[in-house]
Amino acid sequence: MNSGRITFHTLGCKLNFAETSTIARSFLDAGYARVELEDGADVCVINTCSVTENADRKCRNIVRKALGHNPEAFIAVIGCYAQLKPDEIAAIPGVDLVLGAQEKFNLPQHLEPFNGKNEESEVIAGPINEVKGFNPSYSFGDRTRTFLKIQDGCDHFCAFCTIPLARGRSRSAFIIDIVNSAKEIAGKGVKEIVLTGVNIGDLGKNTGQSFLELIKALDKVEGIERFRISSIEPELLNEEIIEFVAGSKRFVPHFHIPLQSGSNNLLKAMRRRYDTDLYRSRIKKIKELMPNACIGADVIVGFPGEDEVAFMDTFEFLRDLDVSYLHVFTYSERANTTAIRIDDVVPMSDRNDRSKRLRILSNKKKRAFYESQVGNTLKVLFEAERDGEYMYGFTDNYVKVRAEYKEELTNSISTVGPLEMGREDSMNGKILEESLAGSV
Repeated sequence: MNSGRITFHTLGCKLNFAETSTIARSFLDAGYARVELEDGADVCVINTCSVTENADRKCRNIVRKALGHNPEAFIAVIGCYAQLKPDEIAAIPGVDLVLGAQEKFNLPQHLEPFNGKNEESEVIAGPINEVKGFNPSYSFGDRTRTFLKIQDGCDHFCAFCTIPLARGRSRSAFIIDIVNSAKEIAGKGVKEIVLTGVNIGDLGKNTGQSFLELIKALDKVEGIERFRISSIEPELLNEEIIEFVAGSKRFVPHFHIPLQSGSNNLLKAMRRRYDTDLYRSRIKKIKELMPNACIGADVIVGFPGEDEVAFMDTFEFLRDLDVSYLHVFTYSERANTTAIRIDDVVPMSDRNDRSKRLRILSNKKKRAFYESQVGNTLKVLFEAERDGEYMYGFTDNYVKVRAEYKEELTNSISTVGPLEMGREDSMNGKILEESLAGSV
């Protein structure tokens, strides 16, 4: 099939979105028209995630919706879940093709002889240890911000994580190729690039280069106003990187640093490569050099062996730490991980309760961080989306800002201030706590 209507649905992380966007462009180049799921596409591509809970249920729901809009739609499933459990996905009624990590970027070639739905699901998913290559990717569509894939895979094998099993060993592009991709993106009018991958601080293991060398090279790329670093492991976020970002004109003061637990005993059981002292030192260094920096943290609750004492270690550690928000994950068992063999299982009721307590703490921290920015005048990159009379954008330190809608501000960086807490919305009487307000 050399043309037709195709739709894409992505589950999971920024990396998945970058890869979906790249695969989609290859179909557009082949003559396909990209449509929404509701438009009854001829082909539906689902890019799955192994981290997302209930991956099977979510995949089934999308398959059902696609077939509801077009019973003859060809359903192709790719991504991490497709690599981990291809036969389970192939058993979902209506799925025609399942591609593992090695084959997903060859999806257009697999559809070349397409003549309609398969009589039986076809599965092509080889052993993950055979996945060696790096496929460059970046998202495009929202002209304001692009996710640029710079690294893939992971060698850390944390006790709770299936990513090495789904994506393989750590590998990355050469710096010159990443820089060329950034220049290509700049030519499309994009103002901000988010560097993404599985373990981006590990960049260069197969090239003999380093993450610090990369960001120094990207800092010289003309046309991109902002580079934002996505999640980076604390032991790989060394002081040289922090110092470089602090002095950079393009790399923004925003870090997302996984913690997972504030208990050193649990960190060891999780097979993490740092302790709370190192983590605390990274936060202190960032705040010393960039007092207004926004810092996010990942944290897992309910990992096997987490009693109330260990949870309170985490809660109190985060409460006293100068971080701006939390991404809270409730631990769920994953097949073929070492954690699943630990007997000291935490009851689901305790997991849910602890998750709720940390999310409340996160809301308090985010509000405190936003309040610390009140009165400041900051530069905001405004996005295309319009909400009635308002538009929204983000400062370099990731504060969401609301301003009166002006079409000419879309995809532009404008000075806004002084910032104030969101006022009562006269339309629905709610306090807009998720953003600050300001005048351009």
